[in-house]
Amino acid sequence: MAASQENSSLFPIFVLTIMALPLVPYTLLNFYRAVFRKTKSIHCQCSVCSCSGKYRKSIFKRISNFSTCSNMTLVLLWVIMGVLVYYVKHISQEEQPFEPFKILGLEPGASDPEIKKAYRRLSIQYHPDKNPDPEANKFFVDFISKAYQALTDPTSRENFEKYGHPDGRQGFQMGIALPQFLLNIDGASGGILLLGIVGVCILLPLVMAVIYLSRSSKFTGNYVMHQTLSTYYYFMKPSLAPSKVMDVFVKAAEFMEIPVRRSDTESLQKLFMLVRSELNLDLKNIKQEQAKFWKQHPAIVKTELLIQAQLTHELANLSPALQGDLRCVLELAPRLLDELMKMAVVPRTPQGHGWLRPAIGIVELSQSVIQAVPLSARKGSGGSTEGSAPFLQLPHFSEVILKKIARKKVRTFQDLRDMTLVERAELLTQTAGFTAAEVQDVEVVLEMIPSITVEISCETEGEEGIQEGDIVTMYAWVTLKRGNGLIGALPHAPHFPFHKEENFWLLLADSVSNDLWMSQKVSFMDEATATTTASKAIAEAKEGSGASAKEVKIAVREAIEKVKSGSRLVMGKLQAPAEGNYNLTSYCLCDSWIGCDKKTSLKIKVLKRSRAGTRGGVVAEEGMAAAEGIEEDEEAEEEEGYDDYESEYSDDGEDVPDTKKNGAAVNGVAHRKGSASNSEDSGSDQE
Repeated sequence: MAASQENSSLFPIFVLTIMALPLVPYTLLNFYRAVFRKTKSIHCQCSVCSCSGKYRKSIFKRISNFSTCSNMTLVLLWVIMGVLVYYVKHISQEEQPFEPFKILGLEPGASDPEIKKAYRRLSIQYHPDKNPDPEANKFFVDFISKAYQALTDPTSRENFEKYGHPDGRQGFQMGIALPQFLLNIDGASGGILLLGIVGVCILLPLVMAVIYLSRSSKFTGNYVMHQTLSTYYYFMKPSLAPSKVMDVFVKAAEFMEIPVRRSDTESLQKLFMLVRSELNLDLKNIKQEQAKFWKQHPAIVKTELLIQAQLTHELANLSPALQGDLRCVLELAPRLLDELMKMAVVPRTPQGHGWLRPAIGIVELSQSVIQAVPLSARKGSGGSTEGSAPFLQLPHFSEVILKKIARKKVRTFQDLRDMTLVERAELLTQTAGFTAAEVQDVEVVLEMIPSITVEISCETEGEEGIQEGDIVTMYAWVTLKRGNGLIGALPHAPHFPFHKEENFWLLLADSVSNDLWMSQKVSFMDEATATTTASKAIAEAKEGSGASAKEVKIAVREAIEKVKSGSRLVMGKLQAPAEGNYNLTSYCLCDSWIGCDKKTSLKIKVLKRSRAGTRGGVVAEEGMAAAEGIEEDEEAEEEEGYDDYESEYSDDGEDVPDTKKNGAAVNGVAHRKGSASNSEDSGSDQE
């Protein structure tokens, strides 16, 4: 019986130990992440964002943020551990070792008269003839009588004083850390033990493997369905216009799983009439276009109408069920747009180039969804080539306000940003009729809008020039500046109900041929990773060029300072094409802000590879280089088809910059530095 009790007490100790081994370090790791995690809640402080409630830390939101599956599991496991600790402590108190002196209330080594006196005293208190309480009777029989017998018998007392036990020396004992009912493996207990072994060792791993395989076969590592990727890959075309990107985006398999209810038909038909002008329908055949639109898959129709409702702010007519569906669509939108962008930049041509035109359209769609600005607002109007979209992302701005300030010769977004605080306040108060609080909101958002500078160069490592077939390395320092001094921040997006980090895409492309040579995603939120990447890349580049250890150390220190000041190093490798002069353009596109995109011209001269592999005669005469540039410009003007790959919404009428104004490439190495913060002024950048 004692062995059985000992085994049953070992089982909770065994379970407690097994639970504590992974639980304690995992909990400490979570606390470490919570304390030292870099905050990403640097968001806009304007009144519109504050009233949106997206960043409001109410008690309900804090509880909902804490009550995740992981956190609740962690709390439950700690509660179970607490119960086990209490149970083990309670058992240890009940199973005290047999100590006769302590039971009789005597000091060790007491004499026989003292033992008899103590026994008589306790007998008067606990003897069944004196005390009718059953507990007193049990205590007298199990403890007092046995203790008196152990101390009055000479042999038992000698064994206890010598070995600590009345029966003498005790052998080594081992217990089994299993519950008692599992030790009786006959009958029903044996079946339970067998079922437990089969369930834990066979069925549970099998079920987990089936769930994992079924999910992994349906989703990618970015939690996007494989069917969505194949659909995007199939519908992606090199000439896909930005206005047609929406038609591809809404065909995601995730949107097909959103329920289509009959009760939504009437609301969707009303919504269609409100957003019909945004659907790119042919007005000449409007009836046929409408019928064609409604013949699409109901999920596609519903998704496109909900997105247009987000862009045009037509949310008042949506039912609660449709508003919930819209939240699901908007929650999926950033992840799906990111995958759609990857489908546009994936190499498709024999030279390994992607497509520029659809990539620009995807980024513009992302900007419009985040800022809730209609795609039609990108069309140039009223003397402005960039449209009203950049203005509409500002708080309290509308088309009526834009018409008022246009009378004061403020037609572009850059005109508004270039004004002084006094001039802008006077314009907004006197012309637009803003209050002082509304003017302050506009200033807060303008200080949040980033200004981008790009310094880009292409070169062959260890060589002076670029010859056809060489592996060319692109180095680009992308620098972000804000009026409020922040680097990484969340954009002003009061109409987008979820947190969205701003990301930038750096594209190196030939806008004439629509070839996208290189693409990289840039984020300014993680400074530690950017520091490690930049320092490692600069160190490897300097060591490869034969620099000394001191020079490498200085270059790495400068790179780290650049990263801390708001710069990110973007690197990429490509194979040099055939001999010739190439007029390329680097695009730095933001997926969250409208009007802060940066475009910089870049010229690369590729030399013909000599038979001996030498690189002599790489310095070209300036006149010859200029003449070649002029001839290429004339040839580009004669080409038809991909003549301009700027957005059809934000078309500013710019052509490829004149190479004579930007300088010729020397020794096959091209360098360009962009300093403007919008695409309109970037075409006139100077070296």
